[in-house]
Amino acid sequence: MSLAQIIEQMPKVELHVHLEGAIRPETLLKLARRNDMPLPADTVEGLRDWYTFRDFNHFVEIYIAASKCIKTPDDVEMIAREFADGQKAQNIVYTEAHYTAETIQRYCGIPWADQLAALKRARAYAKEIGIQLDFILDVVREVPVETGEQIVDWVIGAYGEGICGLGMSGREFEIPSTKHRAAFQRAKREGIKISTHAGETSGPQTIWDCLVELGADRIGHGVRCLEDDALVDELKSRQTPIEVCPSSNVCLCVARSISDHPIQAMLTRGLNVSVNSDDPPMFNTTLTEELQKCAEAFAWSEAQVVELQLRALDAAFCGEERKAELRETISGKVRAQHV
Repeated sequence: MSLAQIIEQMPKVELHVHLEGAIRPETLLKLARRNDMPLPADTVEGLRDWYTFRDFNHFVEIYIAASKCIKTPDDVEMIAREFADGQKAQNIVYTEAHYTAETIQRYCGIPWADQLAALKRARAYAKEIGIQLDFILDVVREVPVETGEQIVDWVIGAYGEGICGLGMSGREFEIPSTKHRAAFQRAKREGIKISTHAGETSGPQTIWDCLVELGADRIGHGVRCLEDDALVDELKSRQTPIEVCPSSNVCLCVARSISDHPIQAMLTRGLNVSVNSDDPPMFNTTLTEELQKCAEAFAWSEAQVVELQLRALDAAFCGEERKAELRETISGKVRAQHV
């Protein structure tokens, strides 16, 4: 069996993928027709062409257009259930999906309580099909400070009920992470796990801010840490998990190609790295394909790929008992492939 086939069949863990950014063109067209929302194309093929990444502003355009097609709690449940189906098809046994609930409430008028109920129903469906799906609620950097505080209230109120952490996303090259310092520090005092986007479209200082000022447990993207040796040393010393999304970085021109991507340099320097898909249909990828492309580009062995999956599991925000179960699932399946 080839390594590509082993990766395809291997039970996997994904820590950095956006629920709204994972809406497939087929699902978006279904939502748009159901809710009478205009889109730039009215066929799946046309939407796939529109999804083809051009630049960051185009990415934001798609993200907001997709979000605006979500009009009811049933829509939220549908996208989450179809996302779960897609993860199941890839043998992704555990997923932590970022979700911007405040954006959905603001653009679509769906109260947070109704969104949470829908996410819980989708999560129950995911369990029925044999996978675990948890959610990280994002504070978008651009929102007012008061809105960030509100999102922290939501996370605290639903923590452990399908909500596993607090995230930060948005335009890191325009808005400092420290804008929401007070909200994140309050979440940290409440024992909430934190994963922040940083060090992708801006330099190392955003990572420092998230580590020191926001108390981040994990860093999303983080590839530009290599520009600061002191930061690399700090991340290595802490073994801070870094959620790397190679194809996303290539599309955003952070890296020229997969073969030029800094993930191998990060691993060589002892950083704690996982591989993720970010917004898969927008970047024409999946977690399986990300692992396959990187394994080919950097001549990873099967043992290295398995180790990356176990590292991702160690970095997950679920409890230790669940981690032990998933660790045996991953290791057991890998052993079985060689019998």
